[in-house]
Amino acid sequence: MLPLQGLTVVAVEQAVAAPFCTARLADAGAEVIKIERPEGDFARGYDAVAAGQSSYFVWLNRGKTSVTLDLGSEAGKARLSDLIAGADVLVQNLKRGALARLGFDPFALRTANPRLITCSITGYGEEGPFADRKAYDLLIQAESGLCSITGGPGEPARVGVSLVDIATGATAHAAILEALIRRGVTGEGAAISVSMFDVMADWLTVPLLNHEGGRTPQRVGMAHPSIAPYGIFTAKDGAQILISVQSDREWRALCATFLGKPELGLDPRFATNVARVAHRDETDGAVAEGFARMTEDEATAALLEADVALAAVNDMAGLSAHPHLRRITVGTPNGPVSYPAPGPLWYGEDRAYGDVPALNPSA
Repeated sequence: MLPLQGLTVVAVEQAVAAPFCTARLADAGAEVIKIERPEGDFARGYDAVAAGQSSYFVWLNRGKTSVTLDLGSEAGKARLSDLIAGADVLVQNLKRGALARLGFDPFALRTANPRLITCSITGYGEEGPFADRKAYDLLIQAESGLCSITGGPGEPARVGVSLVDIATGATAHAAILEALIRRGVTGEGAAISVSMFDVMADWLTVPLLNHEGGRTPQRVGMAHPSIAPYGIFTAKDGAQILISVQSDREWRALCATFLGKPELGLDPRFATNVARVAHRDETDGAVAEGFARMTEDEATAALLEADVALAAVNDMAGLSAHPHLRRITVGTPNGPVSYPAPGPLWYGEDRAYGDVPALNPSA
């Protein structure tokens, strides 16, 4: 039996954040009823690379049942009311207040049915000066300051995936699971609100505290603002390798085994991480000299011998062919699509993943 088997989730959702959350609930066995407008979730049209379908939609809507409703009509509202009446959880990410204006205020629904768990995902929350603004992933990346610490020194950059949406969906998922655990003990549901801006502000705590402590983070590309050496170095054959030295013990091992200069491990300019960051150019220069003497294979072998963390600087072709990549295959209206498996592994259990629903205007 799957962990959430027997639970019913109604999802008035679109785009990425809420679908990410409810896809994980569906993976765990919940019946997820996805409410789509007559023209469908607009994420269905984001691209056409997954067997002619949107990669976003195929990724985030496996295992759900799609029900198309015109919520501007009385028939559509009546159908949604019936679905919510039989639900354990309601998830929605319409613009703030939109569902309430249709007659389905999540807080009122929770009052009428104390066991119901509602989760509303918005850009800026239920109140405050920005509450009525539209919000999408990149907008919040910019507004929160995330872009200011992403990229190289020249200009801010977008994180290369929909980080805000994914973080918000994961936060909503965790909150719903907390509410389900509590309901199992007390019988009481919950009214949850998750703001994309709040989630990203939480995730930006460390750079914010550094700024407020007088050390405003700078964009350093593939280096680390607080740790050295932690960045990309080039081997003799041109290969790029990212290394991370997390402790002074690891630094001494790097100096002795990889650089062949154990004395640098105790040099006051480099002996502690604080000192290495203060002398970053010299630190990186010493490490770069070591890389310049070795090929990629030689450098990798020496780093592994020194027990220093390293990674290849891959692209999507590298990920696609990566020996460590786990995949699942899901059914879609256009045939099976293979993509990366969810992170959790349940040992002793074989997880199956449901199909991606077609848009059914007559539903």
